[in-house]
Amino acid sequence: MPVANLLPLTHSATLRRLLYEGLQALGLNPLQVYRQAYQGMPLQPGTAQARLMHEMAPVLWQALPNLTGDGDIGLHLGEVMQPRPMDVLGYAQQASATLREALEVFVRFQHVLSGGFAARLEEQSDSACLVIDIDYQGLGSLRQQMECLAQLFCKQLTALTDGRFRLSALSFRHAQPRRLGEHRRLFGLTPQFGQPHDALYFPRALLEQPLRTANQELQQLLCAHAEALLAGLEENQLLNRLRYQISLRLGQQGCDLPTCAQAMDLSAAALQRALAQQGQGFRRLREEVRRLRSRELLLAGEPLREVARACGFAELSPFYRAFRRWYGQTPEHYRQRHSAADLEARAEASEALGQ
Repeated sequence: MPVANLLPLTHSATLRRLLYEGLQALGLNPLQVYRQAYQGMPLQPGTAQARLMHEMAPVLWQALPNLTGDGDIGLHLGEVMQPRPMDVLGYAQQASATLREALEVFVRFQHVLSGGFAARLEEQSDSACLVIDIDYQGLGSLRQQMECLAQLFCKQLTALTDGRFRLSALSFRHAQPRRLGEHRRLFGLTPQFGQPHDALYFPRALLEQPLRTANQELQQLLCAHAEALLAGLEENQLLNRLRYQISLRLGQQGCDLPTCAQAMDLSAAALQRALAQQGQGFRRLREEVRRLRSRELLLAGEPLREVARACGFAELSPFYRAFRRWYGQTPEHYRQRHSAADLEARAEASEALGQ
């Protein structure tokens, strides 16, 4: 359940444009598919910058297998999609000097693409790893989306390196599907499933591969523009993304600073410094998310023990003490008072309409 007052994360419309083209290439009607997937749901429009709500994406990806009759629809969409520079990040990567620099551009500005990204570049001995995790409230990784994205990244990296990119291993967080023939055909290897991250592995030496399209002056201009875009995305900035990561983990083990920092591709020390620069602290933000979650669940009619558990309290007594500190009254009194106020407001509205 989303936390009230938490700005909804957003993503750019780039992938949606590629999805439309992919659905068309598979002989499907994109508009009809989207209408069927979101049937009966109030769709939020994109923002003024044509950005879309991050949490709406799972509705489509989860519906696609049934709507298309294709259990491997993510793989087949990735197969027919033709990734190309479509935004400032794509062009900035293309103008980078090496593959390493291009991937560093992606990691640095990943939240221009999606506030849900938790991507990072890792290096170990002869191997490099690009983590491409994307999280959603209560869902984690989406099979169809990640299998599609893995192909898109492979295609993009192959294009950037003039065909030299080679995938050495591939891991997914989702469970292993029953059939793996299409995975082997399209990736040239058998992925590992049920892993900690969605990630592409490739030879580390490829990071130093010079890019034929390198243009240092242009790349600097594009990165400056990407910095401005990132700074303007309040909903995808650090504090709001940290609130989101906390909200994903409330009621679970690992709702702590080191775990959230890792999910955001930061060290614990770096996250602490960033919070201090903004006059914030991790415990204060976690308390804020807990407070808002408790109110939301309480007014939704959830049992008190479930509210306490979902807010990270193992017992009712510490939850009661925290709730009194937050709202100055017991959870029961708060729910009764606000439910009565809601009924009164509805009655007044109904009476006004009758007049």
